Amino acid sequence: MGRIVSALLAVLAVSFATALVLSVPPAVPSATAKSAPRSSQTGGSPEAKLSAVFEEIGRQRFDTALDEVDKLLAEHPNFRLAHLIRGDLLLARTRPLSTMGNAPNAPVERMSDLRAEAIARLRGYREKPGTEKLPRYLLQMRPDQEYAVVVDTGRSRLYLYRNDRGRPRLVSDYYVSSGKRGSQKTREGDQKTPVGVYHVTSSLPRAKLTDFYGSGAFPINYPNEWDRRQGRNGHGIWLHGTPSDTYSRPPRASDGCVVLTNGDLDLVAKTIQVGVTPVVISDEIQWVSTDEWTSERQQFANQIDQWRRDWESRDTGKYLSHYSKDFRSGNDTLASWRDQKERVNAGKTWIKVKLGELSFFRSPGKEDLMVVTFEQEYRSNNLNNVMKKRQYWMREGNAWRIVSEGAA
Repeated sequence: MGRIVSALLAVLAVSFATALVLSVPPAVPSATAKSAPRSSQTGGSPEAKLSAVFEEIGRQRFDTALDEVDKLLAEHPNFRLAHLIRGDLLLARTRPLSTMGNAPNAPVERMSDLRAEAIARLRGYREKPGTEKLPRYLLQMRPDQEYAVVVDTGRSRLYLYRNDRGRPRLVSDYYVSSGKRGSQKTREGDQKTPVGVYHVTSSLPRAKLTDFYGSGAFPINYPNEWDRRQGRNGHGIWLHGTPSDTYSRPPRASDGCVVLTNGDLDLVAKTIQVGVTPVVISDEIQWVSTDEWTSERQQFANQIDQWRRDWESRDTGKYLSHYSKDFRSGNDTLASWRDQKERVNAGKTWIKVKLGELSFFRSPGKEDLMVVTFEQEYRSNNLNNVMKKRQYWMREGNAWRIVSEGAA
């Protein structure tokens, strides 16, 4: 496993070290990981510094490790995990250590939380996606969507991507906390983080918040249209910071929000466009190769264009072949949608449909779902209009079909 695991074995409990061995693979070199800014401090991320501390412990250089921890605490005095490691290093001068948090009568739950944070941070440091891997979800960003946020609740990690002419490019990644009871939120008060495709709806500055939310907050639009259709409820899911006396929280600590350190939130805040920035929340990111991403993106783009052309054809059967039997649009079912389109098409001699500002994101939820948003310019012999529209497409067998459609 390399020197970092050997170091952990020297200082942490057997059970903790075993978990780390099973969950943290050897580091994989990545040009992206080396070049991207990854934290709110100039001297490197907390994960990189913790890794260096454990390297020194593995070499039995406890004084050097203590010096490195002290430097980390000088930057972040409220970093509880670093304080715990410092305490263990001081105790190591007088007796062998049998566990992380070796002080007598240490609170069991608090120690468990800090061990979980250590694992999450070190996994984040060692499992960096390379330039050859992309999250499956960011298939098509609109030109005005400068950045996208992708959260992996299972890894306690937030990835920030820049829109490079439609292709997502990794900028940085950050440790985060999420729901106490995990992900897949379905109801008010379940203390879970939602999974799906969302966007930031507003920006709440520190002055309008209590200290609990730290340097700011960014609410997202949970529950979205699809959540409501599935009967999911709740509210108040935000990206936000930590109280002034807290550097970071354990991996599972919120009532459903995604929580960053205040310094990291301030960095992410510079990239967020209210009403524009997509926030994709997953419980386990699916990484795909650039070729896979390109292929899936093109195939779905072709599917949308075929829907558009079949609409223009005024052939109601072809047009409706893109719609699921479970389709809903407000109060409309597939049957009432068909009746409406047949009546409308009977009065048309020609139809032209142009789609602009197109984005489509694959949802990481249990459903095989695609979220599509665009500006629709509709022209015909007797009607012209422009509207923003959102569709939800679901895979049914080998075909994608529209299950929901309406104004965005």
